[in-house]
Amino acid sequence: MGSVRGRWPRGNRKERGWLRGAPPPWWVRVLPVLLLAAVGSATLITPHARDLGFLLGAIPPLAVLSYGPLTTGVLGVGVVAVLTVPATHLDRPGDTDLLTVVFVAALSVFVSYVRSRRDAQLDTERAIGEAVQRAVLPPLPERVGRVGCAAYYRAAQDGTLVGGDFFDVRAGPHGVRAVLGDVQGHGLRAVATVVSLLGAFREAALDQPDLESVAARLDRRLAVDSADAGHTELFATALLLEFADGTAAVRVVACGHPAPVLVRPGAAREVTVAPAPPLGIGLVGVDPPKEVAVPLHPGDRLFLASDGVWEARDVAGTFYPLPERLTALAGTPSAELPGAVWEDLVRRHYDVRDDATMLVLTPGAGEDPGRAESGVEGG
Repeated sequence: MGSVRGRWPRGNRKERGWLRGAPPPWWVRVLPVLLLAAVGSATLITPHARDLGFLLGAIPPLAVLSYGPLTTGVLGVGVVAVLTVPATHLDRPGDTDLLTVVFVAALSVFVSYVRSRRDAQLDTERAIGEAVQRAVLPPLPERVGRVGCAAYYRAAQDGTLVGGDFFDVRAGPHGVRAVLGDVQGHGLRAVATVVSLLGAFREAALDQPDLESVAARLDRRLAVDSADAGHTELFATALLLEFADGTAAVRVVACGHPAPVLVRPGAAREVTVAPAPPLGIGLVGVDPPKEVAVPLHPGDRLFLASDGVWEARDVAGTFYPLPERLTALAGTPSAELPGAVWEDLVRRHYDVRDDATMLVLTPGAGEDPGRAESGVEGG
């Protein structure tokens, strides 16, 4: 995506498949024209090809799949012409057969007109929906403050750009703060909760003095939304990180979410965090989440992932070994690392059943560690 480090691949029309709104493949578009040319040529060459005439009746309906009313009408006229020209040896159809073909051609033109209008309306509505969803989770810039950012997001529900996962990176008076979380459920039903939590995080990242206070703000926001909706089991897991100015460490708060993975040249390991319950649980007597400081060395990167990545399973039911695979992929540049992990999941045939979100955070303004190790100059 150029200078923007983020991917939302399910919004791409080509990736949806032609049965789900994408343009039909080339062979579907060529088929009616090819049939008309083939049958017409065959009947001109030999009278024995007249038995192929029945194929002409399929041409107008096939044209509806790919073409507008004008082209469908032209192909329909071509079919009638081939049937009535003496040179094709098909000029003896009964009146009923000819009228049937004319009726099918006319009906195909009408259906093509309706389909074209509906497709145009759906394209407009889809464009509006994608614009709204991208406003909820806009692509991250290459750098927020002194922290490099790269993200990959893939919603579990087909046709949507935003599901139950959320993330953001914001600079504020206390340094750069980041969040990655997963609300209960996925798909469009979870989007309202995602919007609410992101709004609360963006305000708290500016106002609250520490990550524990940010987590408390998110927890309160979720509790209020849960009460308003009458949904007593609404909860979310989240990772909160803070890169304070003038420190060589990252502070981490984990609320029921898998810990981040610390990626170093040739090695990757999970960060040890203080476990805390998910946001919105509100268990009486449970200690609030505790902040943990993790020392960082030059070239360190933090890899955050949602449950969709951690809980991906292969055919044997084995979970995806994320730290192990990140060790193997540690030489990948930061901007390409989330996409490389997704490709690794697909190549190894792991089944991802939930929203999949990955976020790579690279503190410091120096050279990208992945590029330095692979011998590529940073931009």
